[in-house]
Amino acid sequence: MKMLCKVFSKKLFGVRYERLGKNFFICAIVFWGLHLSGIRIPVRPFILYLMVSTLTVGIMWQALSSEDHRENMKNMFMLPFEERRFTAAYVTVLGIYTFFTRTIMLLAVVFALAPRNGWEAACVILCVCHAVAATACVYTWERHRWVGVAWAGIFLAAIMFIRDTGLLLLTVAGYLAAAVVLLGNADAYAFYRRAGNPYSVKKTIHGHSVGRYLLRYLMEHKNYLANTAVMWGAACVLPALFGELESGFVLPVGFAILSFNTPVCILLSCDPALEQAVRFLPGQKKKLCVPYCFFIFLCNMTADGIYLGSWEILRGGITVIYILAAACFALLSAAASVLLEWYFPIRDWKLETDLWHHPRKYVVPVLMLLIAGAVAFWEGQS
Repeated sequence: MKMLCKVFSKKLFGVRYERLGKNFFICAIVFWGLHLSGIRIPVRPFILYLMVSTLTVGIMWQALSSEDHRENMKNMFMLPFEERRFTAAYVTVLGIYTFFTRTIMLLAVVFALAPRNGWEAACVILCVCHAVAATACVYTWERHRWVGVAWAGIFLAAIMFIRDTGLLLLTVAGYLAAAVVLLGNADAYAFYRRAGNPYSVKKTIHGHSVGRYLLRYLMEHKNYLANTAVMWGAACVLPALFGELESGFVLPVGFAILSFNTPVCILLSCDPALEQAVRFLPGQKKKLCVPYCFFIFLCNMTADGIYLGSWEILRGGITVIYILAAACFALLSAAASVLLEWYFPIRDWKLETDLWHHPRKYVVPVLMLLIAGAVAFWEGQS
């Protein structure tokens, strides 16, 4: 098992595990900076447990679903191995990756702004471990995912209604033990997902189409579509969240927020082979970037259209100027995203989750927020 852990760890954290030290150093700086600032925000224990569990489940699921494991696992399955040790090593390393690359940052912020006692901190750690083990279990139950939904509902009820920290600690420990037992009986091959359907009929289509490729890629990666659907859902509720604020100020801010659609903005970075091939072929810059920009523009404009429609229903007052402003924000954010993808692609990533959470994803939304602030300031002066 030790050797298996080393194999998986070196792929995720580097040969000398330098990524662990880097992330821990950043979290330490964030923690002490916020702690010394003197800012304190009360956070209920239930909210903390829910945030930690939800974040860990999401990142762990992305890590398990990453296609980057496929070739590595395929090679390892050619060698003799013991299923329990393989499963334990694989889930343990992915759990460490999830905790030290994503969850620990949330804990650094929360513990700095809302200090917890030892029992609550122990309960948080158990919630993280339970989220890792339970997510791995549900991932192997491909035909019985409803059991995972029921499991999550019961666990949510437990952390919501059990007020005594000691009793909750024992409850979470029991859930963790059950998940570990179930994981011990899981089939190691269930973590391996084959690419596509080997029996599907391939249709020959003459000519090339970037739009067809993008649509096909999104259909193959349902999580990308899900994230886009979530953004469109957020567009529906943003007008209600903004309350009675001045429309000339918050409408541009909403356009900037809705440009925060990471998956559709990394379709070149997530396929290094495609990126390399495109750069070597002549004339591909225009043939790829223009349709790609138009595709992102359509996604952003759809979100902005839903946002404006919801605003009109709830508050009214939408004019042609706001529609033109939405189109401008959608086009600017699309062009900026494509330029970033072409000139500054993300290459130093290990798993797909690294792409989704790379700091570069904040560049375009921040730029759009600055433009929105400038527009709001100009609106206030006129």
